[in-house]
Amino acid sequence: MTPSDTAKNPDAGSADAEPLDQQKAQDLADKVMRDLDSASRYRINSDMGPWRVAVFVLSVALTLFQLYTALFGTRPTLIQGSIHVGGAMGIIFLLYPLHRSLSLKTDENRKAYYASLCADTVLSLLAMGTSVYLLANYTYLTGVGVQIHGYSTLDTIVALIAILLILEATRRCVGLPIVIIAVIALLYFWLGNYSPIMRYHGTTWQNMVQQTYYSSRSIFGVPIQVSSSFIFLFLFFGVILVRTDIGAYFNSLAFRLTGRYAGGPAKAAVVASAMQGTVTGSSVANAVTSGSFTIPLMKKVGFSPKFAAAVEATASTGGQIMPPVMGAAVFIMAEYTGVPYSQIILIAIVPAFLYFAGVMLAVHFEARRLRIEGYSKDELPRWKMLLKRLDQLLPLAVIIVTLLAGTTPQKAALWGILVAFIISLLRASTRLGVKDTILLLEEGAKTALPVIAACATAGMVAGIVTATGLGGRLADGILTAAGENFFLVMFFTMIACLVLGMGLPTTANYVVTATVAAPILISNFDVPVLAAHLFVFYFGLLADVTPPVCLAAYAASGIAGSNPLKSGVTALKVAIAGFLVPYVFVMEPVLLFQGDQNPLMFIPVFITALLGMAVLSAAVAGFYFRKLASWESVILALAGLLLVYPVIAMSLVGLVVAVIMAVYQRAGERKKAHGASTGAGV
Repeated sequence: MTPSDTAKNPDAGSADAEPLDQQKAQDLADKVMRDLDSASRYRINSDMGPWRVAVFVLSVALTLFQLYTALFGTRPTLIQGSIHVGGAMGIIFLLYPLHRSLSLKTDENRKAYYASLCADTVLSLLAMGTSVYLLANYTYLTGVGVQIHGYSTLDTIVALIAILLILEATRRCVGLPIVIIAVIALLYFWLGNYSPIMRYHGTTWQNMVQQTYYSSRSIFGVPIQVSSSFIFLFLFFGVILVRTDIGAYFNSLAFRLTGRYAGGPAKAAVVASAMQGTVTGSSVANAVTSGSFTIPLMKKVGFSPKFAAAVEATASTGGQIMPPVMGAAVFIMAEYTGVPYSQIILIAIVPAFLYFAGVMLAVHFEARRLRIEGYSKDELPRWKMLLKRLDQLLPLAVIIVTLLAGTTPQKAALWGILVAFIISLLRASTRLGVKDTILLLEEGAKTALPVIAACATAGMVAGIVTATGLGGRLADGILTAAGENFFLVMFFTMIACLVLGMGLPTTANYVVTATVAAPILISNFDVPVLAAHLFVFYFGLLADVTPPVCLAAYAASGIAGSNPLKSGVTALKVAIAGFLVPYVFVMEPVLLFQGDQNPLMFIPVFITALLGMAVLSAAVAGFYFRKLASWESVILALAGLLLVYPVIAMSLVGLVVAVIMAVYQRAGERKKAHGASTGAGV
């Protein structure tokens, strides 16, 4: 089967290329996002009337504040954090309604729509008022007098209102699971002496709210500190890149690089999603935006809808482990681990390569099994056209070069923003006028809202876990359940990350698991700090393709028209090799250039891991050199696991088994071909 008579890339050189219906794709993407992603259920500008002006002014002001502090230095922690959080909360209440049914105005809900806007205006003013209170009384709230005499009743009431509003704002734009976890944490802080397990002596509710709001170790802790200094800028950088239409360029480049090989459109989807994911920082958003282009092409060349959705979901999820941006959580990782961001993005290249190699191998063997070929050369985008648009990659190159030169992430992001803005002026289709630039400032703030809310609430949880010693108690529980067995501890930690990831966005999931789970591996088994943190980070991400709550797969299935759960199960199979990568770099940190091992050990560990993932992918696809019988798949899967296991003796056994299976399959293929030719001769 070849794609010659199927859909062709709009950028291809052939004259009869079939352009995709961009408007239809966009409408479908918007619908899927609203159905699955809380961050996408906001009120539409055209429906909001005069409130539209308030959202515009607050959003532009927030972005300008972030750019100002990036240029001239951040304010003290509580001041910077309170403006960052307070401004975001004020916008969230105006943009995100109490219930999703009120996000769109209809003839039936017109009165309820405007009534909810009026009520949310009060909440918006209250949320900003709590931040103004903190700013106005900053000297008093951080002074010696409070430490001696304590907080006043008004201080406590303001803190309580602020906490409740932050939780409600987070529920609206992020989702309920993180709010439930935060409420449980707050109750544990307050009433821990009544807990049947992991008992804590508890405190007064007044002290609980005071320490949660007025401390730089809770709501305004590391997550918000990083969000207000680094994350916001990189999200704004991503908004500008999207405005320069870099997504379409990624698609074209990916098709040029991989489109002519077996299963070309699916392999192009993997490459395109890897590149786009590092810009968008969202598995669901990436699956929908790039999937609206790649999934129809995968279906047209012969891949099943569920497989097309699975490939897009798995590749989109991996975008957040793809340097140089790697999503918002990596900036918090740099603070937690003490490893500079510039080093993390270099170290993360190897595990990211292995992850995407695993996805690409799964696609390859499925394509071979279905006999799906690639595009012809004439159907692919021309190199000449791609080279003319090569400047679109310059902002990413600037980010990388400035980081490696020792520039802070904050300054690197500013340089990236400046270069991306200049690049946008080079073409009429992306050129920004004054109005467009101002609207871009608004869009930057809107994009950051869910991340700010998630960081504030996750910081609340992390602060309570640290203050109450809950992390140590949970660690003891996992160690006891695992019998202090290293493999079982890793397995239970993986399960905890996957379960948390099913309901939390990546940033919040990482903050919680890094606080609770990563210290178990570090303190009890001497796992290098960065390896432990990348372990929990990876599995928190993989929750997006792990049934039953696999949001990236659900989003992709909405584009593909496939069964969501079946797409999730298939995505799990496609990503199966990627599930092994974190185990390998924890057991052999040399893969991350960490630990005390001889650096030369990197080569055999890397090669055997790559070979093992290839063999395991073949086993899962049911095709090696020819279609596999069930018993052949089992033997090949075991060989793949032995190859991946980072002990040379076991890897050699796996290699021998894989080679024997290859010889056996090749011999069977030749025998079958000989039989066919003999029969033809007779």
